[in-house]
Amino acid sequence: MRIRGMTRRRFVGGAALMMAGPSLWAGASRGMDFTAEAEAWRSELRDRMMPYWLGSTVDPLGGYALSDDAVKGRTAPVEKQLVTQARMVWGFSYWHRMEGGAGYREAAGHGVEFLRTRMRDAQHGGYFFSVNPDGTPRDSRKLIYGQAFVIYALVEWFRASGERAALVDAMGLFHEIRRRAHDGRNRGWVEHFERDWTPLPARAPNAIVEVAGLKSANTHLHVLEAFSELYRETRDAEVRRDLEEALELNQRSFYPLDASRAAFHFQPDWGRVTDPSSAGLSYGHNVEFAWLMIRAEEALGRRPSWRHFHSHLGHALRFGTDPVRGGLYNRGVGSSPANDTSKVWWAQAEFIAALVEGLRDRPADTGYAAALRRVLEFMRRHGTDPKTGIWYDTVTADGMPKSTGLAHSWKANYHDVRGLGRFVERFGERPKKARM
Repeated sequence: MRIRGMTRRRFVGGAALMMAGPSLWAGASRGMDFTAEAEAWRSELRDRMMPYWLGSTVDPLGGYALSDDAVKGRTAPVEKQLVTQARMVWGFSYWHRMEGGAGYREAAGHGVEFLRTRMRDAQHGGYFFSVNPDGTPRDSRKLIYGQAFVIYALVEWFRASGERAALVDAMGLFHEIRRRAHDGRNRGWVEHFERDWTPLPARAPNAIVEVAGLKSANTHLHVLEAFSELYRETRDAEVRRDLEEALELNQRSFYPLDASRAAFHFQPDWGRVTDPSSAGLSYGHNVEFAWLMIRAEEALGRRPSWRHFHSHLGHALRFGTDPVRGGLYNRGVGSSPANDTSKVWWAQAEFIAALVEGLRDRPADTGYAAALRRVLEFMRRHGTDPKTGIWYDTVTADGMPKSTGLAHSWKANYHDVRGLGRFVERFGERPKKARM
């Protein structure tokens, strides 16, 4: 295993633009120049969003306590869930690398320690899906979706800290899940297990993420994401092999070239799933796949599949986008208009990331630029809690709050920080790092 050398830059400044008020926001992204708006969002991240996460989530008992999960009248959450704990580590680690500032590296390390000492299963390997507030196991089952996010978080922590043990832990988990969960006969991944890695029965109730016994686009997408970053830092041959497989399966089955045929689930042998609950597509996942596909291909040293990328982003723009107010709708079926026009925070963030990637390949695409301008403005005006600067969980198509959650077991400093971070790094006035 080879560990790449690390460099780190620190970025400062940018608050003046936010203090100038709405008029500067409104003019920030006229034409194709997003520089001023990128600096405004940098300030929003630095001065409000990240301080919120730092000041309200770090739990002295270990890990992160997310405010919306607190029992009424108490400050402790009901549980600490693996996916969100890992995503919080990722968010603090990334922000430390991007911007610096007091406390973020320490906050990330605090979460890594909790993963290692409270959420890792010393007896059977892997990580529990959730623990009680004091760190004792609550849901000891193993979900590959959650394990993938631990790998993703440990790699980013390595980048932020230089701690070699983080990559050792990530590679150990990679080998563990490959031994326990890789489908050697049909390829892809078995996704749901008991604590001892006994697979859950097909369609077992309360599988938490997706459907027990099926192969899901959601899990396989995040396996692709995690292995892409692990391979960037290790250049390990086994990781490369599984990254190549994950890329192929996502491109061929879950997110094919014809974006209207994207699928949520397949049978273990890749047979079609006809259950109506598995019908349709998620615009947010489609565009998230599109830019993660390009990133994986570049990690592998391949020529990017831009035709595939633009097919998915173009489909979302045509059928899943609000052309007047801006933003990305939630769900649709094939090439029909969206049938769920809610605007969920994470989908807006992945839409931003995909549009930024699209403009990298097509820098003069006015359609992409206009969509990016609209979604950023929509979230600033309608999707943001005015007190904290944190994005609401979900708003309606016209911007009315539908779910005002800010921080809960499925909402951390991951999607929005990542999407806005990519926007800032691509269009901000400071030198591009090209390190994310």
